[in-house]
Amino acid sequence: MNTDMTVGKPSKVLLKFSLPLFVSVAFQQFYSIADSMIAGNFIPDGEAALAAISSSYPVTMIFIAVATGMSAGCSVICSNLFGAHNPVRLKTAVSTSYIAAAVMSLILAVGGVLFSAPVLGLLNTPAEVFDDSCLYLNIYALGIPFLFFYNVCNGVFTALGDSRTPLWLLIGSSVGNIVLDLIAVIPLQMGIAGVAWATFAAQGASSVASFILLNIRLRKMKTGEKPELFSRKMLGKISTVAVPSILQQSFVSVGNLFIQGMINSYGTAAMAGYSAAIKLNTFVVTSVATMSNGMANFTAQNIGAGKLDRVVSGFRTSVVMSACVSLPISALYLIFGSQLIGMFMDSPDGTAIGIGYDFLLIVAPFYFSVTAKLNCDAVLKGAGAMIYFVITTFTDLILRVVLAYIFSENLGMGINGIWWSWPIGWCVSAGLSVCFYFFGNWKKHAHAY
Repeated sequence: MNTDMTVGKPSKVLLKFSLPLFVSVAFQQFYSIADSMIAGNFIPDGEAALAAISSSYPVTMIFIAVATGMSAGCSVICSNLFGAHNPVRLKTAVSTSYIAAAVMSLILAVGGVLFSAPVLGLLNTPAEVFDDSCLYLNIYALGIPFLFFYNVCNGVFTALGDSRTPLWLLIGSSVGNIVLDLIAVIPLQMGIAGVAWATFAAQGASSVASFILLNIRLRKMKTGEKPELFSRKMLGKISTVAVPSILQQSFVSVGNLFIQGMINSYGTAAMAGYSAAIKLNTFVVTSVATMSNGMANFTAQNIGAGKLDRVVSGFRTSVVMSACVSLPISALYLIFGSQLIGMFMDSPDGTAIGIGYDFLLIVAPFYFSVTAKLNCDAVLKGAGAMIYFVITTFTDLILRVVLAYIFSENLGMGINGIWWSWPIGWCVSAGLSVCFYFFGNWKKHAHAY
């Protein structure tokens, strides 16, 4: 069901739209956590399995960064066109995104298979987990086209104000993935390959289903003229949002590659502890980011309709909703962090758990800064004020990489020095995002596409 977010009380409209987004990302992250738990508990030498996934994680995040960046560009432009009641150009934007996604995903899939081993070598991946990491990455790379099409379709659904269809698709995909994980790892004893193939199969099924459902939805939209199949001009408009989003998320992922290399030098226990802790951290960050994406769509629709006052009201609601998610989880991690880390391992190693828990103790108190940054960034992105969005994110990235090296190597803080680079980067970039929002920089770019 499509939802026009330019009418109705902003708080109620945004709450109704964003809650399914949160539930969907919760299922997605629960799957990711369950994926690691199954690998850590049921694959022989679970610590090594977790380490292999940890070493692969920042590389897979680059693929996800490009896919979600393209989805963001498509979603913001489609939201704007939907708010402006322009179905012809909306359909052109969707088909243009399909073609762009197909081309880019095939390039990345081939590149992922060809260069997985050299990249893992550059990351100082230990020899004992290198083969498993490479195998996992190669299988993951084959599913990149599914990843891209799912994200583009998901972006269009949210642009149309429909957050429930992606929710049901994601629930089905997550449950299916966990079931396939259990079958592949326990009775079939396929190890890391089983985990990767389960992701491939579930992701493929959800991609095909979302593509079919979206096209049924679009065919119901009546247009007075035939939309273009591909428009270079429309691709340019999508790129104004997509390219900065891709660069932003890709550079963050590349920065994480450098950080992963530092972590790998501390050995398998450090990699396993970090693998568990980063999954828990990603749950919070991704949940808030997904809810703030709802704010970006809300912003784009209302700007398309020329209703800037609703954006301010919606922003307040979005911040409150995000805080209601991040702050309780922050407390949970601080109190029960070591137990949560231990759930990822069949024979919990004290060193690995201690390293993971230290990470949570350092970063969890600062989730408030993530909440502030992501919601301000959502308004900037929804308004098309991408330069400010990119500035805040690059500040976070540069600080995180530079400080991780300085604290861990030059100041002798060890691996905890790497952990401290996270909250410092968050707080500085959050300060910039808040300034850009309250100084009204986003209003200078507010216009209908």
